[in-house]
Amino acid sequence: MEQSARHVSPLPRIYLISSGEEDPAHNGIKISKQLNLLPRSLNCIIQIREKQLNARQLLTLALKAREFDLPEGTLLFINERVDIALAASLDGVHLPESACGPDKLRPFAPKLRFGCSVHSMESLRIAEESGANYILFSPVFETPSKRKYGAPQGLEKLGEICRTTTLPVFALGGITPENAPYCMAEGAYGIAALSIFQDIERFVDTLEHFHQIVSS
Repeated sequence: MEQSARHVSPLPRIYLISSGEEDPAHNGIKISKQLNLLPRSLNCIIQIREKQLNARQLLTLALKAREFDLPEGTLLFINERVDIALAASLDGVHLPESACGPDKLRPFAPKLRFGCSVHSMESLRIAEESGANYILFSPVFETPSKRKYGAPQGLEKLGEICRTTTLPVFALGGITPENAPYCMAEGAYGIAALSIFQDIERFVDTLEHFHQIVSS
């Protein structure tokens, strides 16, 4: 029997989400800059989350990302598109809270890892029962990209989620090197972010700072 994707090597603890602003005419220039700068000494998850691109453009971007010589242990995920993950030989798929569960998709992609966005205890229960490999819990702190989900849920709710599940929990939403230690203290497995990684001049310093926090 093939080994389940739920029982493979541990996930990296830093989760980098792409800008959501890739222009198909520029062939993935934003994520390419980030991938080129990844320190060889640390690994992370990179999620391609470019909802403005069509399927062909997403596949082109995913194939380009897959060509990079990434640090050992670094994983490439894509938002929701199992077909593109398989076509580009990516490592996993991240599913929004409203998407169908991993249990419906894993039969077609048994080697992929599946993560789920979670904003409540109920959605956590659904993610667990459907066989998620990890969850993103958000928004922990105030952040413009998560305002549609309501007010920040805070550290107390993060801690409640972390204590309730055995799945790795990534804290998402307004995460910075200043508040990341509080997330880890509440039991978070790692941290996830988008906006803070868009500052290319500070990209490496930010990654290394986060790495020190999640590794301590």
